[in-house]
Amino acid sequence: MVDSETFIIILKSFDETLEEPHFEKLSYRVSKKIYATLDLLNNIAVLKLTPAEQAEYCAIDETAIYPVKGGWGKMGYTCFELNRLKKEIVISATTSAYCNTAPKKLSIKYQKNQKEPNQKQ
Repeated sequence: MVDSETFIIILKSFDETLEEPHFEKLSYRVSKKIYATLDLLNNIAVLKLTPAEQAEYCAIDETAIYPVKGGWGKMGYTCFELNRLKKEIVISATTSAYCNTAPKKLSIKYQKNQKEPNQKQ
């Protein structure tokens, strides 16, 4: 189970990540592009996944990992209820989101260590 402080530490561990406000949430960006947002009040993150990655993560626990409503969800943006998920799953999904967004020169070092999201809760 992951609290907001731990999630922020995970996000900031990725090269060139910047934290900026985004409406009533915090956004985490690389090369000016958002790869994650965090709703501190509800401890829910939204991560920028591919639709295929989204399906894999949602299969782990569809009550705690689910597509964002509407068109953004169809593009792979996925909600993660952090307080209901194992840290390893959150790290893996966050790594995917970062690698989907960061320039190749930054993401390459994280892609080597990426694990498959096949861990059931």
